Amino acid sequence: MTGFSDTFREELDQLMRWRRDVRHFRTDPVSEDLLADLFGTFALAPSVGLSEPWRLIRVTSAAARTAALSNFRTANSQALDGYSGDDAKTYATLKLSGMQEAPVHLAVFCDDSTTKGKGLGAGTMPEMRRYSCVSAIMQFWLAARAHGLGVGWVSILDPEMLCRDLDVPTDWALVAYLCIGYPTEDNITPELERKGWEARAAALPLETR
Repeated sequence: MTGFSDTFREELDQLMRWRRDVRHFRTDPVSEDLLADLFGTFALAPSVGLSEPWRLIRVTSAAARTAALSNFRTANSQALDGYSGDDAKTYATLKLSGMQEAPVHLAVFCDDSTTKGKGLGAGTMPEMRRYSCVSAIMQFWLAARAHGLGVGWVSILDPEMLCRDLDVPTDWALVAYLCIGYPTEDNITPELERKGWEARAAALPLETR
């Protein structure tokens, strides 16, 4: 295919605008067939040296979910202690995880020791493997949104503790803990912007050299 229609480009633009970080989920289950298709988008993603370093763990057991939620709560409390004044008050009102309600939890790791790809492109920048995982996550995220699903990336976590709790190999690094499900509402404006935590930049910080 050499090109796409104007309609496709307009709809792609809308999809990217509607890709929000969701924290408020319905508890409705998600079709296993749909999840299988969405997880399959990782196989379509680009990766440095074709290393495909992503490793996925679907967190389903009550014990594993409880450990992850406890991890978040501890990290979130510590994060709150780092703010003061109005910022602390606002932070305390933010819903920063949908872990209790989201029906699907997915932990994404990077296998830093993978030999796939023969090290191409990662010799001088080994972090490219983790960037490849992020690229795959974004592809998954857009596909999920196209099916009406929301995704929330929980970054307020102790990654080493989560790795221990999920008993992953020592050379796997946590990239993302994702909550997935149907959102309780659709809103094109980021929640942090609506809550007054931060505003989008007025202009792209593009420079020339």
